[in-house]
Order: sequence, then C-alpha cells, then structure tokens
Amino acid sequence: MAARPAVIAHRGYSAVAPQNTLAAIEAACHAGVDHVEIDLQPTADGVGAVIHDETVDATTDGTGKVSALTAEEVLALDAGSHFSPAFSGQRVPTLDAVLAVLARHPGTDLLLELKGAWDAEQVERVVKTIDAAGFDDRVLVQSFWPGTVATVRDVAPHLPGGLLVSFDPPGLLRLCERLRVVACNPSVTTIAGSPRLVSRLHAAGLRVMSWTANDPDAWTTLLTTDGGIGVDGIITDRPERLTGWLAGRAGLAPALPVPGRGGIRLRGRRHAPAQPLALGRA
Repeated sequence: MAARPAVIAHRGYSAVAPQNTLAAIEAACHAGVDHVEIDLQPTADGVGAVIHDETVDATTDGTGKVSALTAEEVLALDAGSHFSPAFSGQRVPTLDAVLAVLARHPGTDLLLELKGAWDAEQVERVVKTIDAAGFDDRVLVQSFWPGTVATVRDVAPHLPGGLLVSFDPPGLLRLCERLRVVACNPSVTTIAGSPRLVSRLHAAGLRVMSWTANDPDAWTTLLTTDGGIGVDGIITDRPERLTGWLAGRAGLAPALPVPGRGGIRLRGRRHAPAQPLALGRA
C-alpha cells in the first residue's frame, strides 16, 4: 500500500466555511490538514486578493472583475454572507493575512494558485510577501498558466513551483522540465483517463497532488490507479472525511488528524516513493 498522501484543504475548509476566507483557513488548520490551497487574483492596483473567480459576484456582496477593482474595494467586500449569515463580515483576505494565520499553525503549509496571467512586477509583490513572512519553505506556487509558472521561475527560483493540468497534453514532461517545477498536479478525471500518468510524473521526479476529490470513489481512483502507486497529495473540500477514510483504509482507528503526518517536501524533486513525513525545511 502506498504511503498516506497529504491531505490538502481546497480553498480552505470550504465545506464548513466560506471559501478562501480566514475562517476557512482557520477551520482547515484546526482540522489538522497538511496543506491549505488558496487562489490569488491581482487587483487593478496590483495587490493580490484571495479569491477564486475573475469576478467578485458569486462569493461576495459586490460586482465586477477583480482586475477592475482596487485592493481597497475588493478587501472591503463581505465574503461570508453568501455561505451563511453566521459568517457575515468575513472579508476577502490578502496573502499577508493568510500567512499570518498559517504562522500560528506550523504543521500546515500552503499551496498558492496564481489565477490567470501574472507579469513579473505582480509576481515580485507576491514573492516579497512570502519572503517577508519567512514562508519560502512553506509555500508551493502553482498555476494552470505555463507563462505564469515561468515568471515565478524567473523571478523567484528559490520558491518551489507547480503546474496544474486538466488534461494530459503531449510533451507534458518536457514542459515541466522547462518550467523547473517540483510538482505537476492533474485533475482526478485526468488521472482516471491516463492510468500511467502518475508513474510517468514520478519517474520524472515530480510530486503529484490531484484535485478536487470529495468522495471515496475519487479517493480510491487516486490511490489505486497505475498499479497502486498513488498520488502524493489529495486536494479536497472535505479534509476531515478524507482523513478518516485514509485511517480506515490503513486499518487504523479513526482518531483525530495528526498535522504534518502526510506532509510532503515542497522543496526539491521527488526521487523516492512518498513518505509520511512532515514538510521538509531546506
């Protein structure tokens, strides 16, 4: 049986709190996840706002594109009421605020997705925030956009990078090598449709953290495909259910999650089967 994969909370613990808010980040940390995954969008004045969509319409009380609004405008929006009146007043957070929460939870690290195209100046602001918080060894910066990943590579070669993919394109391994990423993170459906993908990525020294898997059928696919090699991490909206399922599958009592137990090293490429270690510190 493959080692326990890292449990990664998608947009924070978005099943119990409004996605990408500090409440969701706190909930994920208290659930004992190994990593939290969040999204970052650049505002009109170049500040990163933690929000998934290109517009603020679906998850806040505002309207308009994030890129057309200033940081002051975006950060003032209510990002909690759409989920539940109990979370009224939750705001769209900054990356600084998220890192401040994670600083209080050293067992939980960050997968940071940069949404869309980011230029060098915008990436530099993000990198300065990460470095100033001392999180250069606790953050993996990833994107679906190869150009954005390349910009991160050029601006911040000291930060581990990841490429997100929703299909298995020709030349994927060559692209990952050119981008110098340490992880290639495909969707569940991509892995299900390309049974040898995980072993190919592992053979190239890449970590594999798949998204977004919320039920036992999907979790089983990720751990049994490709001869049972298994992925290194699972991104999910339901981290506590996943933790309990993994414990049961391993024949363990479903005790409380242990932070870092399924952690993976963010720095460096993968040269051996995933081990249930806390995140490495370079």
